[in-house]
Amino acid sequence: MLREGWQVARCTVERLIRRLGLRGVIWGKGVKTTVGDPVRPCPLDRVNRQFHADRPNALWVSDFTYVSTWQGMVYVAFVIEVYARRIVGWKASSSMTTDFVLDALEQALHARQRDSELINHSDRGRST
Repeated sequence: MLREGWQVARCTVERLIRRLGLRGVIWGKGVKTTVGDPVRPCPLDRVNRQFHADRPNALWVSDFTYVSTWQGMVYVAFVIEVYARRIVGWKASSSMTTDFVLDALEQALHARQRDSELINHSDRGRST
């Protein structure tokens, strides 16, 4: 209404919308990507939130996220090689399963030949 030049208080618009039985756009509920197990111990954080490496293939970080599409949610898992700051493995899936996350890690392992110790850091995320 403001774009059309009408000076109307927000509370007035809310009252009129309620009176007409209208509702605003609901963008959908949040997606819960992490279901923590409080009994299972959390692995040690070997990088102490210091995401830098002095050589290739010393440190990888992995995570997954989701993207809302017209067809539904798409989950994307990825592995980043910290030294080069490049994605070395990724996988997309329509379902949030352990297998698709492991597929991204296996792709990274196959793509990169490691010659020494490698740390793969993956935080447990947080539930929302």
